[in-house]
Amino acid sequence: MCLLDPAGMANAADAFAEQRRGMVQGQLRDRGVRSPGLLDAMLAVPRHEFVPATCRDAAYSDQPLPIGLGQTISQPLIVGLMTEALALAVTDRVLEIGTGSGYQTAVLARLASEVFTIEYRPELARAAWIRFRQLGIGNVRVRQGDGGNGWPEAAPFHKILVTAAAAFPPPPLIDQLAEGGRLVMPVGGRQHQELIRIQKRHGRIERQHLDWCRFVPLAGIHGSGRLLAG
Repeated sequence: MCLLDPAGMANAADAFAEQRRGMVQGQLRDRGVRSPGLLDAMLAVPRHEFVPATCRDAAYSDQPLPIGLGQTISQPLIVGLMTEALALAVTDRVLEIGTGSGYQTAVLARLASEVFTIEYRPELARAAWIRFRQLGIGNVRVRQGDGGNGWPEAAPFHKILVTAAAAFPPPPLIDQLAEGGRLVMPVGGRQHQELIRIQKRHGRIERQHLDWCRFVPLAGIHGSGRLLAG
């Protein structure tokens, strides 16, 4: 079983540099992720620091990995595709729902001005907060709670990323999306999900299909309890 151990993270990040280069080239660039800034961010963020110590040898493999409590760190390609779909600007304020290990958060933090991230599970929220401090990531704010309700007092957000699936986008998140903003998330049933992008234009919502996917259910009142069976 993989167990997260923030206090025991390795200091020699360069030991994995070649594996990170291979990940960026083989899993991202060769499979359609093109944004230079995003590729640089994923080359820079040490993914091995966000997985359990017992899983570090697989940190740069083309697969999701367990991080405990029934949760996973997403496959690198999915992180790349979802982040690229946001079309981040350096001035953006981003809301992330589902902090998990904090890896996706760290990638967002290199590309945006501020990241507000919400994690439902207290243990994961605290572990991620510790990890951000240890890695010197200073433009991230962490909250433990029901992410489907968003972060009202910090809204509106230019971009919103949801890293767990629900039957439909939670209405509070749509309300907290700025005019011209983008929201990317998986929607659908437990077995069949699609990755979508929502754009808010003149107060209206435009929805676009991006890909098919498989994510863990979103926790909270807008999530797993309302996830369709199909």
